Amino acid sequence: MKSITDTLEQRISQAIGKVTGQKGCPALVSVSKNPKFGDYQVNGVMAAAKKMKTNPRQLAEQIVEELDLDDICQPPEIAGPGFINLRLKDEFVAGRLLEINSDKDRLGIEKVKMPKTVVVDYSGPNIAKQMHVGHLRSTIIGDCISRMVEFEGHIVVRQNHIGDWGTQFGMLIALLKEQYPDILENPGSVEIADLEGFYQEAKAKSDNNEAFTQTARDEVVKLHNHDKDTITIWQHIVDESRKHYLPIYQQLSVTLNTKDERGESFYADKLADVVEQLKAKKLAVESDGAMCVFPGDFKNKDGEPLPFIIQKSDGAFLYATTDLAAMRFRIDELKADKIIYVTDARQSLHFQMLFETAKMAGWTNDDINLMHVTFGTMLGTDGKPFKTRTGGTVKLKDLLEEAVQRATAAVEEKNPDLPAEQKKQIAKAIGIGAVKYADYSNNRNSDFIFSFDKMLAMEGNTAPYMQYAYARIKSIERKAEDNGVNTQNKLTGIKQLAFTEEAEKELAKMLIRYDQAIAVAAEECRPNYLTSYLYDLAQSFSRFYNACPVLKASSDQRAVRLLLCDLTARTIKHGLTELLGIEVVEQM
Repeated sequence: MKSITDTLEQRISQAIGKVTGQKGCPALVSVSKNPKFGDYQVNGVMAAAKKMKTNPRQLAEQIVEELDLDDICQPPEIAGPGFINLRLKDEFVAGRLLEINSDKDRLGIEKVKMPKTVVVDYSGPNIAKQMHVGHLRSTIIGDCISRMVEFEGHIVVRQNHIGDWGTQFGMLIALLKEQYPDILENPGSVEIADLEGFYQEAKAKSDNNEAFTQTARDEVVKLHNHDKDTITIWQHIVDESRKHYLPIYQQLSVTLNTKDERGESFYADKLADVVEQLKAKKLAVESDGAMCVFPGDFKNKDGEPLPFIIQKSDGAFLYATTDLAAMRFRIDELKADKIIYVTDARQSLHFQMLFETAKMAGWTNDDINLMHVTFGTMLGTDGKPFKTRTGGTVKLKDLLEEAVQRATAAVEEKNPDLPAEQKKQIAKAIGIGAVKYADYSNNRNSDFIFSFDKMLAMEGNTAPYMQYAYARIKSIERKAEDNGVNTQNKLTGIKQLAFTEEAEKELAKMLIRYDQAIAVAAEECRPNYLTSYLYDLAQSFSRFYNACPVLKASSDQRAVRLLLCDLTARTIKHGLTELLGIEVVEQM
């Protein structure tokens, strides 16, 4: 089922083409901001008129004469200097609802006809360090993008670019060998309960003990030479780190697992070849002893060409080298048509230079889309970067635990009689959902203020509000069942619809726009477009429910209204659980 906007744009474009004699004329169709002017507005006429040097209103009149929209819309109306307003026919809206109702899994949304392979690089925790709040946005925004693009029908390859290689592993391995001399006999018996403490201890010892520092350097050499014992302990550190971050992914309902990991270690033996290829293409040149590429017109603050360093003077490789190797792998081996990198905005310059270097090297072309999805910083209520009361970095595990604790207190207060296990389930869904939804509902490019009070509020565009909207509808359906109405059988058997109230039509029109909301959110990698739609849908349902009695309506109208309830619940549930990874609950 093609989206309404796509159908309208296709037909209007054809009409513009007939009038102007030009092919491929774009027709920009958008949802009307004011319903009194119709449901959709055509905005491409004035641009076409300017190009033809003709009167836009007269051109609009000619286009309307050629339009074939009788099966979808009422007669088009021309407004202002050349806007064309369109209002959907009730029977068309009703037909769309029935199509959506018949499709339990996809709500009538077609998959793309030509799927692409899309690699999404997100999360990227560092081994032997706790995940902190700085990892939250990349992890959940990347996960939402992956879910949306996958739902569209594309092949999504998730890539968790974990920091599992480098000089810091020398000190970690040296400390483990020192503290546990028998570790090689049974690595599994050594548990690193406090990753952060372990890392800090190794760092302090490396900074203050020259003998230990030399031992750590020796371990780095052994690691790069794939010494068997050193690699065994390195693998143990990686495995222990997974015990800390995999449960967080599970708690966040993030669709990452070990098969998605492609650590820096994976590319270690590919880095030298990256440098040699760039040298062979005469792109990498020596500058102050380091090997550098000077891509594009990037300049430093003094106006001098800005180097993209790929190998230091001591022979060590850098993040840039690893990222270039990763890009080559994703294009050559994973066959990526599109690569999406989800990181904070501070890395914008790095990725601009990375993309330009790859283009200069001929590793990418116009058929491969490289996209850097940026996001702002999480701030505290004081407007400063989010920190603990003592000024330290907030561990993600602690943040999520506090969210659930606060939600538990709210559930206890509002519904103390619920069974303990149910209260626990509801608190987890609300607490974790609140944290995720608060992030999603903000423009990702903006910094956003983290406030438990705001994100756990039952009013406004929050997860608890959306979860309550869903639970409220399920409550209506339970009451219908209690009154002897078998809602599922009743709804499955509906063959035609008739609307009697404007609030019914308004809600129905919101429901049939879900596909477009997903398409735009996925295309621009902006979860807030999806949350905005879901919030608007919930508000539209609230107006409908206040204006249109459901259970007390006549038999035929009750069926229509129960269908509107059911489709609203299914859409909210799909958007929250399938695309945003947020649990819903049947009762709050």
